[in-house]
Amino acid sequence: MKQTLSCLHPNPGWKSSNHYQSNNSNPPSVIEIVGKHCILELYDCDVYKLDNESFISNAIAMAAKCAGATLLNLITHRFEPQGVTGLALLAESHISIHTWPESGYAAVDVFTCGDHTMPEQACNVLSNELESKRQALKSFRREAPSSITNTQRDPYLSVF
Repeated sequence: MKQTLSCLHPNPGWKSSNHYQSNNSNPPSVIEIVGKHCILELYDCDVYKLDNESFISNAIAMAAKCAGATLLNLITHRFEPQGVTGLALLAESHISIHTWPESGYAAVDVFTCGDHTMPEQACNVLSNELESKRQALKSFRREAPSSITNTQRDPYLSVF
């Protein structure tokens, strides 16, 4: 069966009595901020660090810690002939990085939920660790629909 976006649950893994109805022409009202999303461009970075998978892994872990986030899992991959991609799964959301050593460039994405995290701190750590000489940071608040903020949600645990 082919899945379409409209048939996917907006909060997979969570049960709730207040599900979003995709056939409703009016989306749920936005009443609260769920988190902050930072998009960071790093230019003129240390090319050797950009191509070092172990270094990138350690930098991401340090960035998560400095942001006050809980690191659940971290995976990295080094490409041939160059470049590294890293993804940190956080209890609060994620951090990702993609590097292009041949250009001295890294693209970073940091999204954290909750009031206790500081995604900008993660961005600062990665910029400093990669010795970026130029940066461009865009950040915005992710708005939460009332179906998320007005409902008690518990993790849905299935037995396999």
